[in-house]
Amino acid sequence: MSPTAPEAPLSILDLATVGDGYTPTQALAATTVLAQRAEEWGYHRFWVAEHHGMPGVASSSPAVLLAHLGANTSRIRLGSGGVMLPNHAPLVVAEQFGLLHALHPDRIDLGLGRAPGTDPATARALRRGAGLDAADEFPQQLNELLHFLDADFPAGHPYERLRAVPGQASAPGSGRPPVWLLGSSGFSAQLAGRLGLPFAFAHHFSAANTVPALDLYRESFRPSAALAEPYALIGVGVVAADEERQARRLAGSGALAMLRLRSGRPGLVPTPEEAEAHPYSPMEREFVDSWLANVVVGTPDQVREGLAELRKRTGADELMVTSNIHGHEARRRSYELIARAWGLTGHAG
Repeated sequence: MSPTAPEAPLSILDLATVGDGYTPTQALAATTVLAQRAEEWGYHRFWVAEHHGMPGVASSSPAVLLAHLGANTSRIRLGSGGVMLPNHAPLVVAEQFGLLHALHPDRIDLGLGRAPGTDPATARALRRGAGLDAADEFPQQLNELLHFLDADFPAGHPYERLRAVPGQASAPGSGRPPVWLLGSSGFSAQLAGRLGLPFAFAHHFSAANTVPALDLYRESFRPSAALAEPYALIGVGVVAADEERQARRLAGSGALAMLRLRSGRPGLVPTPEEAEAHPYSPMEREFVDSWLANVVVGTPDQVREGLAELRKRTGADELMVTSNIHGHEARRRSYELIARAWGLTGHAG
């Protein structure tokens, strides 16, 4: 393998996954080490995602985790992939990310989604009186959040005198974190385009919609103060190992975890041994095979080829890889091999 200069920035989406036999404390410690190694290897961003009620995911509060990761790294961009805005008051999100931006200037990204990141019952508990239709109000919530971040509510607005502190109003000239819209369909793609915001598409769980959504984003794009031209990244499931057979074995854990999640039975990430021994029904086997078809799996050379083909097919400006693997060492090794294969200029050792 002869790595060459990377064709596009490469980033990581991490969920602080909790594998069978591990604790959330161990998972969060592993995520911290992974962020440090990602910085050394040359990854561009390290994002964490908001999920609730999932035993296998410890990143329920991105703002808290990002503060910790920022204190344990020095250069890599950190962000949310994403914060589920309907679960929160826009002012609270503006305050949290204004605080993160003050703690770690010019390193924070605010990625926003409109899904609950959980099941309906948990969503009701999170949103209290807002109800499950809060996602329908996403454009209005987003507009309010942007005004809080920019401290520019128009005259006569009920919130004209309110300020998100810390933020631009409390620290003039400090700017604000870049805002990204996340999505797995055309809704957020079109909204991001109209507002002139960068867009992140969840290819790793909605592969059939990737190209149509990116096309819609680019067609809808209007230049803004934030962005002169469209900028799109895609999230990609990737599992790399020194041997193809080993990589495919590791990928089985994530596939079984997703099968259980989609079946309403979320749990810890199973071991490769459990995934291999699972008595899949024909319908379950079809789901797992379909899921794995959209994961880039293999040796470093195979992974580089798969990522390069995907970037060419989608025209994505940036790739954000995510490896749902049982075992912290195997997960770190996967990301290190991906970095080497893509030709990142860090210090992979």
